[in-house]
Amino acid sequence: MFLTNNLLRQEDGSSSKLTVWIASVESGEARPLFQSSDVYLNALFENFAWVDDSTLLVCTIPLTRGEPPKKPFVPPGPKIQANEQKNVVQARTYQDLLKDKYDEDLFDYYATSQLVLASLDGTMKLFGPPSVYTSLDPSPDQQYILIDSIHRPYSYIVPYGRFPKKVELWTVDGQLVRELCDLPLAEDIPIAHSSVRKGRRSINWRAEKPSTLYWAETQDGGDAKVEVSPRDIVYMQPAEPIDGEQPTILHKLDLRYGGISWCNDSLALVYEYWYKTRRTRTWVISPGSKDVSPCILLDRSFEDVYSDPGSPMLRRTAAGTYVIATIKKENDEATYILLNGSGATPLGNVPFLDLFDINTGNKERIWESDKEKYYETVVALIADQDGGDLYLNKLKILTSKESKTENTQYFLQSWPDKKSSQITNFPHPYPQLASLHKEMIRYERKDGVQLTATLYLPPGYDPAKEGPLPCLIWSYPGEFKSKDAAGQVRGSPNEFAGIGPTSPLLWLARRFVILSGPTIPIIGEGDEEANDRYVEQLVDSAQAAVDEVVRRGVAHPNKIAIGGHSYGAFMTANLLAHAPHLFSCGIARSGAYNRTLTPFGFQNEDRTLWEATNVYVEMSPYMAANKIKKPILLIHGEEDNNSGTLTMQVDVPFHRLLNFPLNN
Repeated sequence: MFLTNNLLRQEDGSSSKLTVWIASVESGEARPLFQSSDVYLNALFENFAWVDDSTLLVCTIPLTRGEPPKKPFVPPGPKIQANEQKNVVQARTYQDLLKDKYDEDLFDYYATSQLVLASLDGTMKLFGPPSVYTSLDPSPDQQYILIDSIHRPYSYIVPYGRFPKKVELWTVDGQLVRELCDLPLAEDIPIAHSSVRKGRRSINWRAEKPSTLYWAETQDGGDAKVEVSPRDIVYMQPAEPIDGEQPTILHKLDLRYGGISWCNDSLALVYEYWYKTRRTRTWVISPGSKDVSPCILLDRSFEDVYSDPGSPMLRRTAAGTYVIATIKKENDEATYILLNGSGATPLGNVPFLDLFDINTGNKERIWESDKEKYYETVVALIADQDGGDLYLNKLKILTSKESKTENTQYFLQSWPDKKSSQITNFPHPYPQLASLHKEMIRYERKDGVQLTATLYLPPGYDPAKEGPLPCLIWSYPGEFKSKDAAGQVRGSPNEFAGIGPTSPLLWLARRFVILSGPTIPIIGEGDEEANDRYVEQLVDSAQAAVDEVVRRGVAHPNKIAIGGHSYGAFMTANLLAHAPHLFSCGIARSGAYNRTLTPFGFQNEDRTLWEATNVYVEMSPYMAANKIKKPILLIHGEEDNNSGTLTMQVDVPFHRLLNFPLNN
């Protein structure tokens, strides 16, 4: 059985309410889950969760909901926002926030759900009171349900994810066991990277235990700028503690908690990170043995893709959770795990699968992608759900395989002979472009930083006969802490050229040359922040890209366009303002152009406007609108609610550009 959300429509074609349907894979027959035609799904935040094989907990629209609140013709009074407690509140620029009492009532009206415990036979019963439920998470043993909800007082300056949050533990038959936490409104989370909410966070079930909870609690007040050790503590506790049993400390971390991969009482991997230094660490712990000291397995920069050893492969348990897969060899007592890695190299990614001895650190490469023609990846581990170890000589994995001109197909790899069986045969999605030319190219910025891009040429293009063509460069800048990391190659020259509805590769059909994803690293080494020299590094990177396509003779120097989405649109406007000699025009989609309108940080910048005024001003192409003399196409979604890209970010710059003439 599987479920499908069916959107009912009125006779006039307008959207109405969602219903839940059950469909049989064998017969193809489908029917509504609920026998009553008055029960509808409320999928605003959460929709449903499987409690067991025949029972679901569903968020439904309360039968007593009635008509939506009506907006008052006359405001009941002035909108008053006060800070009598003198709290320091610094928040990013958010769209679509609640604005007044009417918005609060409207939010409650649409977001409130009534939980219903529904069986596949159609029977149902109410579960708990109506509330604004945001998450439903049954325990692995199907005895408990972890339920998150939000409640008033709401905020007009931060989104709903920071509203007061309650986490409760319920039994599957609808009895409240206990409240795990009730977090207050979180308007004061600092804007510095790696800052978090105070109190219990990331409350989850241990994947390999029937009903054991774990979570993290910050020791620095959630403020990344506070120096303290430990910075985070991870706790663990049974769902129903016996005799007032208190939470036990699982691990203490000096960086920010980043999650846990569970295996068993003898093995779990705990992750921590720190954005400011790009540092990441992985700890090996024994959750069931207090006498075994944790040890560091990895301590590296997450920017350094060449040193990435890969991630442990997981297997699905009978309870539907995922745990680290352990591997055994015949006549070998050691226990291994599988590390699935992207295999970044100076020649491009060569994905791999390593057999890793968790105790000695020894590795054995048991699978690797083809390097010459194909790009292959490990998609999943094919394993039974009975638990226990898997044996290497019976290993099965699902892999994908593609090339520059051959679209992705899937294969089953089986040990010990590593026999490969193709299980899909998808047709080429756009045969008209099957013979396009794709090449990963490398070139150098004037400060010595190595840059990479993917060059696409139209099918059948011969530079000797046709000469240089119009060229579109489409990119997105990235921040780095080191030149070495910035110069590393990411991606593979053998990947299939996927083309979506908004892809710049569509211009190949108009016989454009496309330079896709040229790296534009904005580097801030040591105490320097990347954006301190943003414009300089942006222009230098663009200059290097243009020089390379012109040097190759494929792009006409007077017919090169620059384009990008979001932060790439911001890049586009800046390049037309500060490097107009490089480009004939630009395409800027869904960007932000005036950084003074995002005064509490943007992208990866966590200094405020008042801390880095010159940076905000110099980076804003709006401030250099008088320098933009080349045509620019500004595209923006009218209902864009992405943080920092309010629609006015395109309306106002467009009106300002009208005041300045373009070059003919």
